[in-house]
Amino acid sequence: MTLPENSVLVEARNLPSHVGIIMDGNGRWAQQRGAPRVDGHREGSKAVRRIVRAARRLGLRALTLYAFSEQNWERPEGEIDALWTLLREFLMSERDELLDNKIRLNAIGNIGRLPGLVRAVLDPLRRETEEEKAEMTLTLALSYGGREEIAQAAQKLARDVAAGKMRPEDVNHESLRAQMPSLEFGDPDLIIRTGGERRISNFLLYGLAYAELYFADVLWPDFESTDLYAAVASYQARERRFGRVGKPAPLLPDAKPLRLVG
Repeated sequence: MTLPENSVLVEARNLPSHVGIIMDGNGRWAQQRGAPRVDGHREGSKAVRRIVRAARRLGLRALTLYAFSEQNWERPEGEIDALWTLLREFLMSERDELLDNKIRLNAIGNIGRLPGLVRAVLDPLRRETEEEKAEMTLTLALSYGGREEIAQAAQKLARDVAAGKMRPEDVNHESLRAQMPSLEFGDPDLIIRTGGERRISNFLLYGLAYAELYFADVLWPDFESTDLYAAVASYQARERRFGRVGKPAPLLPDAKPLRLVG
C-alpha cells in the first residue's frame, strides 16, 4: 500500500495519555497577511476544532489547550472581547459533537474572572458532558497560570496546617499535587508548542516536570492533524527515563568500548 506523501506513522500503542498544547501564532498569522489579529484568532478556533477531532480519533485520553493565560488580560480590550466571543461561538457550535463523541469538557484557571457571556455557555456544557464513560477529556486553560496554580495550592495547604487539619511534615509533592486542578486527569506526557518559540509560558508548570516537549515552527492556525501526529510520533520515538538510567545506547559499527583511566 502506498501512503500519502505527507502521512505520519503513529503506533497504536505507547500513546501519550495526556497532551497539552500551547496554541501560539494566531496574531503573527494575521500580521503576515495584513489582517486584523482577530482574524488570526478566528482561524485558530478552526484549528482547535480539527485538532480536537484528530486527538479523539487518535485515542488520546486527555487534551489540555492553553486558550487564555492570566497575563493575556493585559492585551487590548478589543482583542480580549473578540477572544471571548469566539470562545462562546466555539462552545455553542461544538456542543453536539462533544456529546456525540463522548468528550468531556473541563476548564481550569481563574474561571470566576471570565465574562458572563462565556460562563453562560461554559458552565452548563461542562455539567452536560460530565459522565463516567467519557472517552476523552478536553480541558480549556482559561485565565490560567502555572505559577498562580502552584501558589493557590500552597495557600490551601497552609490554611489546612494552620487549622490543624494536617501536619507540616505532611506537606509534600503528593499533597501539593492533589490541589492542582490541571492534574485531575494525570500529568501531561507531551507538551506541544506551535509558532516556533521555545518556551513554556507559565503552562502546567508543576505537571510537566517529566513531560516530553515538542516545538513546532508552524503557526497555530496552520497546525493540521498531521502536525499532531508528527508530535506524537516524536514522543513514541523517545525513551522516558524519569531520572532513572536508560537503556544502553547501541555501539556504532566497529566501535569498541572506551576504557577510562583515572
